[in-house]
Amino acid sequence: MPSVPERIHTENGFAGFGLPGTPGTDEFWRAARTPAPVPAVDGGWTTLFLWRGSPAHLGFESWSEPVPLRRWRDTDCWYAVVPMPERLRVTYQFMVDDAAYADPFNPVGAGIDRSIAATPDAPAQPHWPVVGAEDVLPVPGTRLRWNSARLGGRRTVGVHPVGGGGPVVLLLDGDDWLYLHPAMAAFDSAVAGGAMPPVTLVFLPAKDRAAEFGAGSGLWEAVRDELLPLVSESGVSADVDRLVVVGQSLGGMSALNAALEFPELVSRVACQSGSFWWAPDAKEPADPLDGPPGGAVAARLRERPGLTGLRVAFDAGEHEPRMLPHCERVEALAKEAGATVRVSRSASGHDRAGWRHALLRDVAWALDESP
Repeated sequence: MPSVPERIHTENGFAGFGLPGTPGTDEFWRAARTPAPVPAVDGGWTTLFLWRGSPAHLGFESWSEPVPLRRWRDTDCWYAVVPMPERLRVTYQFMVDDAAYADPFNPVGAGIDRSIAATPDAPAQPHWPVVGAEDVLPVPGTRLRWNSARLGGRRTVGVHPVGGGGPVVLLLDGDDWLYLHPAMAAFDSAVAGGAMPPVTLVFLPAKDRAAEFGAGSGLWEAVRDELLPLVSESGVSADVDRLVVVGQSLGGMSALNAALEFPELVSRVACQSGSFWWAPDAKEPADPLDGPPGGAVAARLRERPGLTGLRVAFDAGEHEPRMLPHCERVEALAKEAGATVRVSRSASGHDRAGWRHALLRDVAWALDESP
């Protein structure tokens, strides 16, 4: 969590971030490239953000409270100087009145109204291409209209064979991985580079995350009885008997619950920052993360030994400290119950921008059958 943003007192303050010229002039704006991080005296980074034209504030994804921008004198230059910790990748946007905008000076986008900032020491994310706010991401050539009798309603499910197709990788919150983060291109690159075997991606959008990802929603019966047969009949090469389920937050919790409840269906899971604080008797708590570590999933794991057939990769953000005790309890209990477990931490908060590398790496690990 950053402290109160610092104020720049002279034009040399902007030059210290590598920005020449007088703030607010055409020369200044032509050279503007942000975020612009510099090392902080006491460790971490001091990062400059710029906005041109009107009052605004910065909104960060699950890392910081909104940060107001200051105006430089009577110019059209608005700025914020934000302290950042070591190893951070975070999604952010500029908020002007009730509208959200991507950073026009940052080429790294996430959808049409968000950008991604990374401190210089944040680990690289190989295979993920840089896409801007104006770039249109490709969509799968096969799009299935799934009218679910179990879940109700219709949804469009994208199917994309990578490297000719192979085991099904079911991506929960699939629309985020289609329209905000270029998962198709990332998997294409990873398979082409030999980082993982060919797979078939299935992008499953959520209609009501809280309802569908909670226990007893019928989601996994619907996946087993309706969606996977639909994928098998689509004409796309897809090994539905070798299934990897990938989920984040509530989706990560749902993926692990599926492995506990339907082990014949789900035996490989990649889980990023699962919402393991969740408990059925705490639907409207004052502070949902203040309950017993691991919540309902931890309780299920204590009663479910013999998970030797389960292979699960856990990841969480380094900068989400209140989530970590819940994740750590579930990770330990899954290992004690006999599952093959991998644990890692991403340089992020509760943010898909930080989980992207773990997604590719952990799917590859889940499919690795070597000793």
